[in-house]
Amino acid sequence: MMRTLKVISSLAIKAAYVELVPQFEKASGCEVATEWAGMVDILKRMKAGEAVDLVIGSAAVVDELMQLGRIVPGSRVDLAKSGVGVAVRSGARKPDIGSVEALKRALRAAKSIGYSSGPSGVYLSGLFERLGIAAELKPKITQTPPGVFVGERVARGEIEICFQQVPELLPVAGIDYVGPLPREIQAITVFSGGIHSGADEPEAARAWLKFLTSPGAAPVIRKKGMEPG
Repeated sequence: MMRTLKVISSLAIKAAYVELVPQFEKASGCEVATEWAGMVDILKRMKAGEAVDLVIGSAAVVDELMQLGRIVPGSRVDLAKSGVGVAVRSGARKPDIGSVEALKRALRAAKSIGYSSGPSGVYLSGLFERLGIAAELKPKITQTPPGVFVGERVARGEIEICFQQVPELLPVAGIDYVGPLPREIQAITVFSGGIHSGADEPEAARAWLKFLTSPGAAPVIRKKGMEPG
């Protein structure tokens, strides 16, 4: 009987992950059953005692769960890095975001702005405060629930401009990717995997982490808007 590896993972790595899964399943003879969730939900569920074999999320979340005893000490493996990107609806005029001042002008001109509940959203909330524009932008900001692609709201015309991890923008139909945040205000999030302390298949989890960090996986990760771990 084929073994099943139970994974809970951040959506940020999904595009590369789903392309690599069939190769791993064929090579290992192990089925990978993955549930996709926002970072807030992953943390909440793991803290509540839910057990899986492997947890994939931001390095900060994996470290926090390790400290709480939910993830095996020393099992964290960094898989990929991602920056925050900007998108608008397909066909809409792409704003200039090439500098901090240009980005501020684009945000002031936008009728509505969206960002996620994940690491990028938390970062942007603080960034707008630091840039001194938080108060004036607040009435037109929508923060989507955990696990929701902000780009889908833009594609439907509900939000004019949005921010999210680059690999969470690229796969969304109906939007145009404008580009990354200016370098001086960019935030890089490291996404990591950690083996759950209650794992039924710890060896399979290690093998999947090894596969995701292998030289063969790197081109797929880059193609989907991330940099290998």
